[in-house]
Amino acid sequence: MILAFQLSDIVTVPFGWLLGVLYDLTSNYGVAMIIFALIVQTVLLPIRAKSKKSMMKMSRLQPKIQEIQRKYANDQQKQNEAIQKLQQEEGASMGMGGCLWSFVPLLILLPLFTVIREPITYLLGESAEMTAEIINVIKTANPDLFSGANAAYEQVVAASVLPQYAAEISAAIPGIGADTLAGINFDFLGINLGRIPEFNIFGANWAWDWAHIGAFLIPVLSAGSQVLQMWVSQKGNDSVITNEKGVQDKEVAQNSQSAQTNKTMMFMMPLMSLWIGFTVSAGLSLYWFIGGIYSMVSDAIMTKHYRKVYDEEDAVRLQKALEQDRIEAEKERVRAERRAANPDGITENTSKKKMQKKQRAEEEAAKAAAAKEYAAKKGIVEEEEADCMSGIPSRPYCKGRNYDPNRYASNSTEE
Repeated sequence: MILAFQLSDIVTVPFGWLLGVLYDLTSNYGVAMIIFALIVQTVLLPIRAKSKKSMMKMSRLQPKIQEIQRKYANDQQKQNEAIQKLQQEEGASMGMGGCLWSFVPLLILLPLFTVIREPITYLLGESAEMTAEIINVIKTANPDLFSGANAAYEQVVAASVLPQYAAEISAAIPGIGADTLAGINFDFLGINLGRIPEFNIFGANWAWDWAHIGAFLIPVLSAGSQVLQMWVSQKGNDSVITNEKGVQDKEVAQNSQSAQTNKTMMFMMPLMSLWIGFTVSAGLSLYWFIGGIYSMVSDAIMTKHYRKVYDEEDAVRLQKALEQDRIEAEKERVRAERRAANPDGITENTSKKKMQKKQRAEEEAAKAAAAKEYAAKKGIVEEEEADCMSGIPSRPYCKGRNYDPNRYASNSTEE
């Protein structure tokens, strides 16, 4: 228990001190809570930026991940191994560099709830023993104040009525400070932020006044801000999912696993926020509402910042795709011209060997024509070669390579 108490003090004591300082500066609990929420969200901004960057990387890989899922649809082990390898190569992870960081703001709510629930200890800085004595004095004077739901918020109730029982407390606890006796004013725009909002508008304690309606609206607005923040974040992540041409691929974005998870979270998180809002004091819901608005705005800014790199990559891919389309269009234009010039589709044989043979024949014909022209200029009369069956003037009847036309000439002479 001692260790747990010391660990909780690491967060609760600084939170209580900061909230107390802000309350002293503003003299308004609601304004102090709003400034406190903005400061905490600003401190958490580097963590949220790291989470946003990793989630955008994961969204960027969705086309490749879906391709792996189709390829290994029947082998879950290979599918997981391939996806993990892809994530390692691309430096993307949904672990400590990814969505786990998004749970850090939720962890802050636990110590913050303690600070809000125990304002005399953390905001006014009184010891546990002194706080217990103050509550006992007020209980003795008016025990009905701590009945029902107020039983879980004894310090909140006591802090709000301290000025009313200042005389009794001073008599019972000599030396108590004037700042403590001044108590804490939880009123903010006519709403008591120290009270738990009532969900049942038809209950016996419900009254149709601004104090009850305003307290009811704070957790509702808090849940609404969570929905809006998650929607903006998802839209930003989906905007970096592009196809091979660098154009946003909405189909992949809708069918991605992260999109399905976010759809579930988009309902679960606000519902949890709504439930918590009607079980704790309105001050915590105000903090959550301001945090949701801050997260939504900062998420849009971070999306725009990180998307610059991806936009440059998409621009290069789009330029290459347009150039390839231009080349294909030019090829199709040439093919269309050829079809128009030769509608019957009759083409000569343009094989390599045929073309080489034709070229050699043309070269030999040119040489023969040149030799004939030269002979004509010199007055040389060439004997016309008689046609022969074999095509070889010196061997008119040759049948093969070994044929000799004079093979039987000697025998004919001898006879």
